[in-house]
Amino acid sequence: MAARQDTDLMDVSPDGVTALRRVVDAMAPPVGDARKGVVPFGVASLDHALGGGLALGALHEIAAARESEIAAATGLALALAARQTRPVLWVAEDMALTESGTPYGPGLDDLGLAPERLIAVTAAKTRDVLWVMEEALTCRSVGAVIGEIRSPCLDLIATRRLSLAAGRRKALALLLRTQPGTDASTAATRAIVEAEPSVPHAHASGLSRLALTLTRNRRGLVGSWHLEWNRVERRFDLAPPHREPVAQAAFHRPHRAAGA
Repeated sequence: MAARQDTDLMDVSPDGVTALRRVVDAMAPPVGDARKGVVPFGVASLDHALGGGLALGALHEIAAARESEIAAATGLALALAARQTRPVLWVAEDMALTESGTPYGPGLDDLGLAPERLIAVTAAKTRDVLWVMEEALTCRSVGAVIGEIRSPCLDLIATRRLSLAAGRRKALALLLRTQPGTDASTAATRAIVEAEPSVPHAHASGLSRLALTLTRNRRGLVGSWHLEWNRVERRFDLAPPHREPVAQAAFHRPHRAAGA
């Protein structure tokens, strides 16, 4: 869904957290955003399964079905984070950025997230990504925190700390993984994302599509949904069941053929 490219990132060490908080505070709007308790997808059946949408104040995992699907998983995470009015913090491992790049400005605009609202941070290892996420979740000026990791296994205690940090502020915490995890986690939901072919239009590229499979949902049912990104409304729709467009009636049809 969202293109990625190489760009300059902020390198954050423990000594730089205070400076980062000042940057975030300066970006935040003067008034707080209205919190409704959930971030809806806009798809009735999916939101119903989630109890209205992704719950704020909880940790959610979004994993690419395979490493080549990371762009689709990235787009989903950013589209959800864009619903928050406050700045979004993105933190990723060095290796992840080397392999996949970082979110691309025009792609962010397409998702409804102004590039100046995104703060990108680089970290050396998985434990550093988790530490930065936890620190960012204590900052009132941050609307959503996304942490991208490559490790196939996570420490249960680390995810517990992230869940608690998100719960104290009712923040949106998204853990973006380059491959599905099977480890124990306190995440409220665990989703696997796979890119799907779009349907081309005559004079424009087709709408971005993805398949989302909920493998864990503490608030309801699990299942699979095929979603399509609506660029105009900036929301998700259920993708039509047919990938190929249905033939339309021909224009300027000869009278003989029309009467046949």
